[in-house]
Amino acid sequence: MLRPGHFIALIALSLLTIGVVMVNSADMRVASPGPENVAPAITAQSVLLSRSTIYMALALGAMALGAMAPARRIAVALTEGTVSGDSGKGYRILMLAGLALIGVCGLVYVPGLSKEINGAHRWLRLPIPGLGDALSVQPSEIAKWGMIGVMAWYASVHAAVLNQFWRGLVPALVAIGAVSALIVKEDLGTGVLIAAVAGLVLMAGGARVWQFLLFAPLGIAGVVYAILTSDYRMKRIMAFVDPYADPQGIGYHTIQSLIAIANGEGWGRGLGHGLQKFGYLPEDRTDFIFCVICEELGVAGAAVVCFLFVGLVWCGYFIMRRERVQALRLFTLGVISTISLQAVINLAVVTGLAPTKGIALPLLSSGGTGWILTSFCLGLVISIGRTQEEGPEPAAMLAA
Repeated sequence: MLRPGHFIALIALSLLTIGVVMVNSADMRVASPGPENVAPAITAQSVLLSRSTIYMALALGAMALGAMAPARRIAVALTEGTVSGDSGKGYRILMLAGLALIGVCGLVYVPGLSKEINGAHRWLRLPIPGLGDALSVQPSEIAKWGMIGVMAWYASVHAAVLNQFWRGLVPALVAIGAVSALIVKEDLGTGVLIAAVAGLVLMAGGARVWQFLLFAPLGIAGVVYAILTSDYRMKRIMAFVDPYADPQGIGYHTIQSLIAIANGEGWGRGLGHGLQKFGYLPEDRTDFIFCVICEELGVAGAAVVCFLFVGLVWCGYFIMRRERVQALRLFTLGVISTISLQAVINLAVVTGLAPTKGIALPLLSSGGTGWILTSFCLGLVISIGRTQEEGPEPAAMLAA
């Protein structure tokens, strides 16, 4: 019998496959004139041996690993062990987890490890003997998914006091704020996404909405300050308001993305036949991969991608609704919320409905760290759904 987890695996495989094909298509370039500058042909062999295919294989392996992991046993052991003890232990673990995430994100400022791309320090360079800097890691991705697990655990072990301002909510907000503030310095979109999903997990766990509203002005002020003190962020806001005021400058990115979408019409120009990727559309392999999909596969291809995301979120929601263990239910909520919000933000940006932001389209935009960690977390959701039928009570799990 097919379960929601099976559909999640099939949808993730479909999205990753589309991602590999479209990333390789977007990677096509026009070579300079001359026999010595002939560009290599795009063949089935070149696609199968491409870096994106290797990342896809690693992502599928990570998803299989997550699906086979004893997520239920681990969650019950972690939550029961803390709930039955003193609450101070939970606060200490929260502090250590927050410091660990801050430490991981802070590695991007370590000389020799940091890899600067487009003026931003968001990646770590991991040299591989014989391959140079073939592997890079984005610490904010680790923090994004790690924060979901930390907040799901915290909301479970402090469920009795989570509706209390000082004992329940404030410690969690301090951890969220510290991690998000560090990430916002280099990546505003990801920092806001982490804070939003973590807050949603806490509210679903029992925190009161009005208590969050007390911190809303502080959060808004922080975002406004981050925008006002950054020249390129201000330019992005101006380009969003009127991209045609400077079509060759700050509005170029938005205009080219809209041109790519319009060029596709109903059925697209055909796979590999898009024109905007030939030096017109910036970041065509990463944040704006959806524009390449629209141009080459048309509205039909874009609709298929959107349908796959809706199906992925719906299957995750179905698993979440059936879950009885609080930590697992909140973790599943965090995973599907992150994927859905990230997809919505990316689609809003590429269609001109939001200012340009460096938010990737999950499982489609080129990015090894994002593919692997997203797939692993989806694998954990599959594991949660796989064990729901026999799911014994927490006490029985610990006694086993």
